[in-house]
Amino acid sequence: MLHKHDHSVFSATLLDWFDAHKRPLPWRTDYQPYHVWISEIMLQQTQMERGVDYFLRWTDRLPDIAAVAAASEDEVLKLWEGLGYYSRVRNLHKAARIIMERHGGVFPDDIASIRALPGIGDYTAGAIASIAFGQDVVCVDANVERVIARVCDMDSPVKQKENMAFIRATAESLLPSGKAREFNQAMMELGALVCSKKARCEACPVSRWCEALHLGIVQERPVPAPRKPITHLDVATGLLIRDGRIFIQKRPEHGVWAGFWEFPGGCVEEGEHPSETVVREFMEEMEFAVTPIDKITVINHGYTTYRVSLHCYFLKLDKGDGTPVLHAATEYRWVRFDELDNYTLPAGHRKLADALATDLRMAALLKA
Repeated sequence: MLHKHDHSVFSATLLDWFDAHKRPLPWRTDYQPYHVWISEIMLQQTQMERGVDYFLRWTDRLPDIAAVAAASEDEVLKLWEGLGYYSRVRNLHKAARIIMERHGGVFPDDIASIRALPGIGDYTAGAIASIAFGQDVVCVDANVERVIARVCDMDSPVKQKENMAFIRATAESLLPSGKAREFNQAMMELGALVCSKKARCEACPVSRWCEALHLGIVQERPVPAPRKPITHLDVATGLLIRDGRIFIQKRPEHGVWAGFWEFPGGCVEEGEHPSETVVREFMEEMEFAVTPIDKITVINHGYTTYRVSLHCYFLKLDKGDGTPVLHAATEYRWVRFDELDNYTLPAGHRKLADALATDLRMAALLKA
């Protein structure tokens, strides 16, 4: 059990472990505020290995805040493609422009100004203030929640308001003055490498203070929150091909997948066959009269609380010169198949494009 008089020994033991076991991550070389910021935003919903790859690609293309601010939305979306939760990169883009306008291009070092930037909540503000600037503030992520839930044997879900307050207070009581950069990373590293979902208690440097281990219930902590129900959606989309090119359109700047390029389509309504859906959607969105030629496939794709079945069709334009009247988009393009890689597509549509790369029907239609 972790008593108050054990706090300094707990922290010192953890810091020694971190010094010996910390991973050689690229943003840890010099803790530049820009690098810490980008890494924290990327890792919010991303596994570490993928995060490192994206971080290196991002910083190679956009080496500083000024480069991010000067980049187009299409460019930052394309660099982010595959990481999901795209509001993160949109807010990052906005924040870079605010830093250039209001802070002279220098990342602010006071926590109130950091917290005021788009896309930065309490955790990220604490992470940047402590890791980039060495300030004595805690940052509590899911790893830290799991460590404290086990050490203190929390018997209810950590996301309950009173439990979140307890976890933060506990982290603050453990934080050694002047060591926030190392301590916060050590807590998160411990949760990621040792006190993970499948705990490796035999490798834990602070196991002697863990109440859940003492009670033999480590795998029952933290207590999970009730699961949200999964909603199934049937969606239809169409690949309209004309003169060897494919029609795509850009979604509005607000709403789901804002600013992404897509193959048009929409939700299947009650009593409607997916082939009827795609004909209706093309008329409603672009005033295109189309006919389905063949069904391509059904792409199944899961989101946080949705499971989508995407019914995909080859289409032909019945009449007209291919100029749409846009009702659900801001731009359109007729592109070659090999140009699709230059556009940011929703994950389900990217899966469709990948599947089409080996579809012989696709090759025939493009040559027709």
